[in-house]
Amino acid sequence: MYLRRLFRHLLLPHWWVLRVFPPRLLSTIEQAVKSSESGHSGELRVVVEANLPLAAVWHAQSVRARAVELFAQTRVWDTEHNSGVLIYLQLIDRRVEIIADRGINAKVGQPFWERVCRDMEAAFRTGDFEGGTLLALRTITEALAEHFATSAENSNELPDAPLLL
Repeated sequence: MYLRRLFRHLLLPHWWVLRVFPPRLLSTIEQAVKSSESGHSGELRVVVEANLPLAAVWHAQSVRARAVELFAQTRVWDTEHNSGVLIYLQLIDRRVEIIADRGINAKVGQPFWERVCRDMEAAFRTGDFEGGTLLALRTITEALAEHFATSAENSNELPDAPLLL
């Protein structure tokens, strides 16, 4: 298993992510994030990664651990209302992880995030990357709108465009 994972991450080219998430879909996701954030004071960040860094694969870093690392690096944890949500898509390992800041996580709990992740993975298995991602964004938007209403000083703290690594 370890060697197979290592070879997959080494052999698949980085640009492979653009076959699955072409510019049109990235733009659609960006617009969905922008629209979502207009209805609540939460912050969404979508990160799509094809290949893990060699050190991460070599040290058998889990997808969850990589998501937590990116949650910190992209400063999703540093939102004013502790309502940041990172949606991490690891394409080669075919895994989705959602890391939510303590404010929203305390309101909806880990089972909610797990369900959203598994729903996305199910859609991705059928090749529906657009539908799976947009459904997840709608589901998360509903939770954020319920618990983090829009405030007068609602500012956009994180970029809306998906980050491709």
